[in-house]
Amino acid sequence: MDKIIVGIDNIPSDGLKKEWGLSLYIEHGGKKILLDTGGSDLFLRNYAKLGIDISDVDYGVLSHAHCDHANGIPAFFEHNGKAKFYVSEKTAPDCYGRLLFITFYCGIPKTLLDDHADRIVKVSDVYKISDGVFIVPHKNGGYPDIGRKGHMLRKTKAGFVPDDLCHEQSLVLETGKGLVILNSCSHSGPGIVIDEVRKAFPDQHIYGYLGGLHLWNSSERDIREVAHDLKAAGLEYIGTGHCTKNRAFGILKEELGDKIEQFRTGLVIEF
Repeated sequence: MDKIIVGIDNIPSDGLKKEWGLSLYIEHGGKKILLDTGGSDLFLRNYAKLGIDISDVDYGVLSHAHCDHANGIPAFFEHNGKAKFYVSEKTAPDCYGRLLFITFYCGIPKTLLDDHADRIVKVSDVYKISDGVFIVPHKNGGYPDIGRKGHMLRKTKAGFVPDDLCHEQSLVLETGKGLVILNSCSHSGPGIVIDEVRKAFPDQHIYGYLGGLHLWNSSERDIREVAHDLKAAGLEYIGTGHCTKNRAFGILKEELGDKIEQFRTGLVIEF
């Protein structure tokens, strides 16, 4: 049986602490995988309370190059001496946000790629990590319009440009119920992510979708459009939290009913 445990989310529970970020622990096919580490080393303490030994993790995956998913990676390497960490080849310390007239850094630890070059694997295409576990990066080009709308930037030699989200990637699991997609923030939109996974696995049923949906400041119309995309995909299970936030979750619940579940720290999902 496949198991996914939420170690970091915005909602605390069972004595576990929260932070703005996400980390998911996965057991699949006898392997242990960590998707993201949240925004600090808090994930270590939460997982320890859940009885999970980070030193046993076989593979680490970074969903995208933002601090609330990557800042715990140095702590992960300190406590795990074997696992490689898989990142998009476009990952770099160049992600910024803009709030009114203030531009601020929101990327990976700035020296991460150099400090841990021997532990980091850069992914450029559909990549098999182990039996039934794959990474699917964006293959249809970037999405600068989404970055522009969300005030997300990348710093280049020519100056700041809208983030085209080229550093975002999905983790895909083959389960007994079908494919399960894990995309921690879904910045490009779950409809785009699902289409990319369908192209990579055209003959397989997609059972579930897990991760944030980046709807925390979206209009009700946009939220209901996302719900429509999830319905149209024929998904049987959606687990979401982090950047979805409570207001958007309530609207999605109206549209999707029992098919959708809200993340919290310590939540266990089994397939």
